[in-house]
Amino acid sequence: MLEILAITTPIFLLIGAGYLAMGTRLVNREQLQGVATFVLYFALPALVIRALTHNPLDEVFQPHYLLAYGLGSLAVFTFALLLTLKLQGKPLSEGAMHALGMSASNSGFIGYPVAAMVLGASPAAVLMALNMVIENLLIIPAALILAEAGRQSGAGIVTVARKTVVRLVRNPVLVGLAAGLVLAVTETSLPGPLAQVVEMLANAAGPAALFVIGGTLFGLQVRGMVNDVGQIVVGKLILHPLAVLVLFLLMPAADPTLLVGALLFASAPMISIYPLLGQRYGMAGISAAALMVGTLAAFVTLSLGIWLMTLANLLPIR
Repeated sequence: MLEILAITTPIFLLIGAGYLAMGTRLVNREQLQGVATFVLYFALPALVIRALTHNPLDEVFQPHYLLAYGLGSLAVFTFALLLTLKLQGKPLSEGAMHALGMSASNSGFIGYPVAAMVLGASPAAVLMALNMVIENLLIIPAALILAEAGRQSGAGIVTVARKTVVRLVRNPVLVGLAAGLVLAVTETSLPGPLAQVVEMLANAAGPAALFVIGGTLFGLQVRGMVNDVGQIVVGKLILHPLAVLVLFLLMPAADPTLLVGALLFASAPMISIYPLLGQRYGMAGISAAALMVGTLAAFVTLSLGIWLMTLANLLPIR
């Protein structure tokens, strides 16, 4: 178990550093936002480009992974909708936000750093790129379209869908994904200085992302939201990885690295922009509290998950 903690503890110490920096006022919200912008617009796209250009394209494109992880995430998304709408009687916009919190992982800011520690930077970056496709082209658009439709009483779905597509086209990670795919398909190598810049930016992605998460958590509170927050957190940290595991087991045997990576990413807490999205639909407090509780609880669940994968001989600790 000490070997497991050696993997997860540095991750959460970096998160703690961000929290401490905010708590001691070494940085303020504007400065933290600047770091977050650097990660989102420079480091993560560079990470995706490096992953796509440093690996053969047939190793990057994993339809088995996309199908299993995508269907597992979609299953949890659908379950959350049915639970909140049919059994709990919540409005559509709120149900969509619950579904988003339970099925969309923080692949860039937490999933990748953890997977890089366990599997190595190169395979972790490839899997992060695949997860970004699923989250940005399937889960997040579905949640936003449903939430906006609920907010507008079912009107304007086509308009909402069009605006969502426009936002996705401008997503810097997807722009990096497209650029990396073009370079990989055409077998084009970046010039030396530019390749070095991409390498340096990619190396900064993990630590900077974890620092941002820690700073974001400072000041968040849980007030009278135990049931909703608990439901979202349990769905994300337990139900999501279980659903992904079941889908992998139902499909033909695949590389164990893909299964381990999928479970690690599915075990990450919800996306970091979850409170920002939830705020638009009256769930600012619940989504922020869920992010805080989910991130803190992930230290335990990720450590436990890595330990269980080690016992199952999926992940021998060296």
